[in-house]
Amino acid sequence: MKKKLVVLTGAGISAESGIKTFRDSDGLWEGHDVMEVATPEGWYKNQELVLDFYNKRRRQLKEVKPNLGHEILAELEQDFEVHIITQNVDDLHERAGSTKVLHLHGELLKVRSTQNKNLILDWTEDLYTGDFDENGHQLRPHIVWFGEEVPALEEAIDIVEKADYLVVIGTSLQVYPAAGLISYTYSTTPVFYIDPKPIAIPNISNKVETIAKIASEGMLILRERLNSI
Repeated sequence: MKKKLVVLTGAGISAESGIKTFRDSDGLWEGHDVMEVATPEGWYKNQELVLDFYNKRRRQLKEVKPNLGHEILAELEQDFEVHIITQNVDDLHERAGSTKVLHLHGELLKVRSTQNKNLILDWTEDLYTGDFDENGHQLRPHIVWFGEEVPALEEAIDIVEKADYLVVIGTSLQVYPAAGLISYTYSTTPVFYIDPKPIAIPNISNKVETIAKIASEGMLILRERLNSI
């Protein structure tokens, strides 16, 4: 039986591929206040702005590629049962070859009905006002906006509880409920924390090995550590 390696990833791992994070620039995400483009209120206030914003993000995603950090995580499936729980809405983990990826905050390449949250469609092109589901309801980005529930949270908790090793990569540990997932791992589970600007992880009694590197450099070190265990 392979050991279960559970990996929590945030914007830091995708940043190396050229995808910008809003927390790096005074709360702005690609020049927009996140409250305008990542909340239900923003959607109701200016649907066209929100659609245009995610159309641009979707186009950008086609221009970037997985980086070494993504690739090493995929390679680790040879020796571990790897489960990735990501706050990222891109598909870079999947494109690198990872097979068990849970997206906490939705997926950029999917849309869903504004009336039926379970009606989810693959979507790779631009989305416009007037793009309807089969029942005539407007489609919206399949993104968990601020203030909305996180449907995948219970599944994520279940995965974390079963971890033999827990890895945290490139997340500010400030966005809840995702940041609270760490507290569900057993206190005896080793935790590896990769971030160029690590902070003290709150509410955790586990042994934490901090690797103060960007994701790709940190993953090279982590791969060696895991191979030596």
